[in-house]
This record gives sequence, structure tokens and C-alpha cells, in this order.
Amino acid sequence: MKPFVRFVLGSVFICALTSPIFAADAISVSSLAFRSGEKIPEQFTCKGANISPQLQFPGVPPEARSIVLIVDDPDAPTGLFTHWLVWNIDPNTRQIAEKTSPFGAAQGTNDFGRVGYGGPCPPSGTHRYFFRIFALDQKLQLKSGAKRAALDKAMAGHILARGEVMGRFSH
Repeated sequence: MKPFVRFVLGSVFICALTSPIFAADAISVSSLAFRSGEKIPEQFTCKGANISPQLQFPGVPPEARSIVLIVDDPDAPTGLFTHWLVWNIDPNTRQIAEKTSPFGAAQGTNDFGRVGYGGPCPPSGTHRYFFRIFALDQKLQLKSGAKRAALDKAMAGHILARGEVMGRFSH
């Protein structure tokens, strides 16, 4: 997909998720590795070990049937850049340990072209990295390795609640 088209589609999806028309209950998302709005430590980036940070997310509604995690960078030169896609996380999960993906969950292909986590690695300047959690009313029928557009489409109309934590990193 061309970078501009990917940017536009990603922007439309983010706007749709944050619009009052599509408002969902909030999930509190945080990390022991960094505070919201602060620097992400190097070990979680391409300058370090490139491992995923610990995340915790209380407040998932009891009616949730699955959880989705999306990590992205809206400041990338080509537009929205996806670093990690994880879906069909058990709805009873309230945290993900450092350097792990949730047991039994599926992972998608990130914009590095790999399945799994790809840490912050901006070409220049300071970028924002959003770790977004979505509670869904169903499990998704997507195979591992799916890309962001397919995940966004599968999630549409099924979001019960959402939350995010944002960290920054400069190369």
C-alpha cells in the first residue's frame, strides 16, 4: 500500500476510534518501564535489546470476549507506522510481561515486515509511540501474520472499551 494511502486510512481509523460517535469506555493503560508522555528506555528500542515493555491495563469490561494491542507511531515520515499487532488476547488478561506476548494470542505483521514487536526506531527527531488496548465483544477470525488494515477492519464495530499509554523516543 502506498505510504500516503496508509497514512490516510490509519488517520481515518484513529479519528473514528476517538470520535464521540464511536466513544467507548476507557481502559487505564500504563507501564512500569515509562510514564505516559515520557521517554521510552533504550532497551525497548532498536538502539537497545528491542524487547517489548511491560504493560498493565485494568478496567477491561466484564463483557469483553477478547483484547487487542496495537503499538504505532503517528510521527513517522511515511505516516502511521505500526510496531506491534496482537489480537485475541484472553479477556481476563490485565498485564503483559516485559519481553513476552500473551499466551495463545495471535500476532500480526508490523511495518518492519516482521511478525511480532518492533521497538521505536525513528529516523530522526522525537516520535510518539502509542500502546493502545482495545476490549472487543468478540474474538477475531484473523490468522497470525495479518496486517494492520485487516485488523482495523475486523475490529470495526466491535470495540467496547479502549485506552492507551504514550511514550516518546528520539534517535
